Amino acid sequence: MTDDRTMTITLHGQPSELTEGTPLAALVASLGHAQSAAATAVNGVFVARGDREACVSQRGDAVLLVQPITGG
Repeated sequence: MTDDRTMTITLHGQPSELTEGTPLAALVASLGHAQSAAATAVNGVFVARGDREACVSQRGDAVLLVQPITGG
């Protein structure tokens, strides 16, 4: 059973359920990523680390998190 506040977003190209109004910072944390260890984009637009708390989820958003790979 889904509650009225649950919505579907696209996360890494796959449907994912999320509570409406969840800040991007909370989504990053819930996925086990440190805020400083991931780059984020919503609907194809880069979202800076400092803006993630104010960037709240909306129905149909497409979210992408990328962890930089280092080494050589």
